[in-house]
Amino acid sequence: MNNYEVLAQRSKKVIYKDGDTVLKVFDSDYSKADILNEALNQARIEETGLNVPKLLEVSKIDGKWAIRIEYIPGRTLKELMDENPDKLDEYLDLFVNIQKEIFSKEAPLLNKIKDKFHRKISASRFDATTRFELHTRLNSMKDHKKICHGDFTPSNIIITPGDTRACISSDDNSTPTSDHNAQKTANYFILDWSHVTQGNAAADAARTYMLFCLKGQDEIAEKYLKLFCKETDTAMQYVQRWMPIVACTQSVKGKENEQDFLDRWVNVVEYE
Repeated sequence: MNNYEVLAQRSKKVIYKDGDTVLKVFDSDYSKADILNEALNQARIEETGLNVPKLLEVSKIDGKWAIRIEYIPGRTLKELMDENPDKLDEYLDLFVNIQKEIFSKEAPLLNKIKDKFHRKISASRFDATTRFELHTRLNSMKDHKKICHGDFTPSNIIITPGDTRACISSDDNSTPTSDHNAQKTANYFILDWSHVTQGNAAADAARTYMLFCLKGQDEIAEKYLKLFCKETDTAMQYVQRWMPIVACTQSVKGKENEQDFLDRWVNVVEYE
């Protein structure tokens, strides 16, 4: 692995580029069940027809479990947003259209988002009264079967080389299609399906909103939420009802720099 190019380092995992493939290598103490479940999730999402890198193999390298997928050349949507702030509205439109495309698919064997959230609420450090309120709120939410990415951010969208206008959907019922005047068609691929579940799309939108806020991108978060609600005909108040729940589930990660911010969101349940 010393000869591989390091693409990213995460907690307990390193992501390498090896030729035309990507190798995600996990620490030796990483849960084998979680690794195999991530590979299974990737395979199930492939079968939906969404644009995702293909799973190639699960193996062991130097005693460590590894997942190999195909390498997708291009730029992340986050990079494009950062470099072209004047095109933010166009990129957010593309971002929401891709999310709508994900929600249009089903994968019945995926874990259910409500089951995952109930486990995380139970495992959180909040007091019994707050946990009860969160469990009750979660139970009251509608059961859906839409695919929920779980970490849907611009950094998990790769735009392949070409005219980025080609990715922008021309109407609400179509996936991003090419501009007839573009000399080279750009496309998109969706990365990182380790947190995918099936369930209510508003929960996934609430999580995307929260992730923008945690990165200090409050203005983008608000623009995203307004656009999502408009494009999906969803009441903003309904997405907001998910906020304390997703904040609680995020708090289980134990990131100290996030706790005060997440606590304020979770404590909203006391006043509603």
